[in-house]
Amino acid sequence: MLRIVSDAESADGSTPTPTPAGGVRPQPACTPPTTSRPAAFFDLDKTIIAKSSTLAFSRPFHAGGLINRRSVLRSAYAQFVFALQGADHDQMEKMRAYLSAMCAGWPVQTVRDIVAETLHSTVVPLVYDEAVRLIEQHQAAGRDVIIVSSSGAEVVEPIGELLGADRVIATRMVVENGRYTGDIAFYAYGEGKAAAMRELAEGDGYDLAASYAYSDSDTDRPMLEAVGHPHAVNPDRALRRLAEERDWPVLRFSRPVGLPRRVDLDSTTHKAIVAAVAAGVVSAGVMAWRLRRRRV
Repeated sequence: MLRIVSDAESADGSTPTPTPAGGVRPQPACTPPTTSRPAAFFDLDKTIIAKSSTLAFSRPFHAGGLINRRSVLRSAYAQFVFALQGADHDQMEKMRAYLSAMCAGWPVQTVRDIVAETLHSTVVPLVYDEAVRLIEQHQAAGRDVIIVSSSGAEVVEPIGELLGADRVIATRMVVENGRYTGDIAFYAYGEGKAAAMRELAEGDGYDLAASYAYSDSDTDRPMLEAVGHPHAVNPDRALRRLAEERDWPVLRFSRPVGLPRRVDLDSTTHKAIVAAVAAGVVSAGVMAWRLRRRRV
C-alpha cells in the first residue's frame, strides 16, 4: 500500500497517513526494524515523466474552473522553459511562490477529483519506458521504490500508485476547512528531500549507504548525496558536471511511451482482438457490397 511520507513525523516515533483534508494523523508507533535494506529513490519530473507533473494538469484545472486561460498559457510557457533548461534554485523558488498563490482557496477534494479523472490522459503518455523498467528491476530485486517530488501530494500520490511505488515524499500544502490556504507545510525540495529520506530510512529501516537515487537536476544534489548509489538522469548542465567530477553514472531516458503500450496481451486476449477486428472488416465489406447492389 502506498504511503505518503512527510517531515511531520510525531515526537513519539509514530508515522503519518494522509487524511481526506490532505493533512496527517499519527498512527501507533511501530517497533523499528532490526535489519536494514536498500531502497530506490526517484525524482519525478524529467526523471520518471517527461514534464513537470504539476504544470501538466494546467488544462484539466482550467476545465475544472480552478484557473483562467492566462494561467494556462503561463503554465505552458513554464513547461517549455522547464523542458529546455530544467529548473535552478531561483526558478524553483519562483515556482513555489507562483503555485502557492495560484492554489490559495482551491477545494482540496476538487483537486483530487480532477487529478483522478484526468491522470491517465495527462500523465500516462509522459512516462519514460526506461524509468518503468528500472522501477521494475528494483522491485524485482526486493527494493522498495520511493518517489520524491516537489509537486503536491495530491498530484504525486496517484502517480505513485499508478507506477506501483511503495512510498511517496511530496510537498504538502496547509489546509483549512477543506481548502488550501496558500501556505506550505512541507516543501519537498533541496535539503528537505534529503531530510525526509533520512527520517524515512530511520523509521522503516532503509540502508541509505546501499540505496539508489535518480534525479535530473542539480537542485537535487542533497538527495543524490544521501545515498551510496546516486545516478544522474537526463541531467542539467550543473548536475552533469557534478556527475563527471564524482564519477556518478549518467542515464538517458528518451522514450515517453506511456504505460498502456507496455502491457503485453496474452494469447487469448490477442486472438479475441484479432477476431473482433476481422469480424468488423467482414461486416464492413458486406455492407459495402449491399450498397453497391442497391445502386445497380
